[in-house]
Amino acid sequence: MASKRSAVDPFRAMDVLSEANRMAARGLDVISLAVGQPAAPAPKLSIAAAQAMLAHGRIAYTDALGRSSLRERIARHYAERYGCAVDPARVMVTTGSSAGFALAFLAAFDAGERVAIAAPGYPAYRNILRALGLVPAEIEVDAADGYILTAERLAAEHAREPVAGVLIASPANPTGTMTPRDELERLVRFCDEAGIRFISDEIYHGLTYGEAEETALAFSQAPIVVNSFSKYYCMTGWRCGWMVLPSSLVRAAERIGQSLYISAPEMSQVAAQAAFDATSELEAVRETYVRNRRVMTERLPMLGFSDIAPIDGAFYAYARVPAGEGSATDFARRILDTCHVAITPGLDFDLRRGEQFVRLSYACDEASLIRALDRMAAGRA
Repeated sequence: MASKRSAVDPFRAMDVLSEANRMAARGLDVISLAVGQPAAPAPKLSIAAAQAMLAHGRIAYTDALGRSSLRERIARHYAERYGCAVDPARVMVTTGSSAGFALAFLAAFDAGERVAIAAPGYPAYRNILRALGLVPAEIEVDAADGYILTAERLAAEHAREPVAGVLIASPANPTGTMTPRDELERLVRFCDEAGIRFISDEIYHGLTYGEAEETALAFSQAPIVVNSFSKYYCMTGWRCGWMVLPSSLVRAAERIGQSLYISAPEMSQVAAQAAFDATSELEAVRETYVRNRRVMTERLPMLGFSDIAPIDGAFYAYARVPAGEGSATDFARRILDTCHVAITPGLDFDLRRGEQFVRLSYACDEASLIRALDRMAAGRA
């Protein structure tokens, strides 16, 4: 018998990707808009750094907190990008942001405590919290409020039943919504005053298309910040991310990380450090998302999608299924079977209202996106 803690929902985007991969293995031309994975390779400087390390031959454990040179470079990144001073001693390199969330939840909360998250939201938040014996307190947001979880809404939930923490993603997955700087500051200040641990998911920083993103560290030293080399830096499979922790939690996270992961892969850490010097190459990749975003904005309404979330950042469109197409799960299944285009049903992100929505990723190249939308248009003709 499996444990009760393992009874979490599937990560449906990964299930869709698995099916798309099986179809591709049978020789079918499948275009995946299902997962948030850049089509671009890792930066050339990162690949060169990894190749040099392979030539050296020895790839080993590092400290559980990560290579000191990478931690120092991450700290410098905060000074350069946000004007924030971060002590490298507060930086922990993680096995992707996924490990960062698990370590943050384990270090900051006790079993049974409630942690507020937005719905729709990234499903792994909910699933990891439940697997660790924590209680996700989902606060519904929608098109009427710009899909933003505000300090006012958080305060109301905390008054109804206290929460020990809150996790805010900006830009958000699946909606691409940015939390405005003023609202982010209100959230952080409220949490500091109320004794609520603030966790800031900043993995889509660098991928914004209007107002520049802000780090929660601009307003307080108390938040836990989680980031990753997967999205802007195009290094999903390298499994390397980082956290900035308040000083009081560094040793706790280090102790847990020593036993759960030992360390993030050393070669990935070396490659990740090189990525900070690949800005021109990465900005060229970002420009493909700018073009793809424009295509999405123009084409989705023509295909019958509505209530499209603000595509302020990241590389997703979250939209209501066209009228007459039934549930999002059935619609996504038909699109995959008949059009050979993989998209993710909204049930992944919102357990109550998700069957009305789908998420489409535009992290692919522009030609593939246009072909995918053309196929969907033909399939609905």
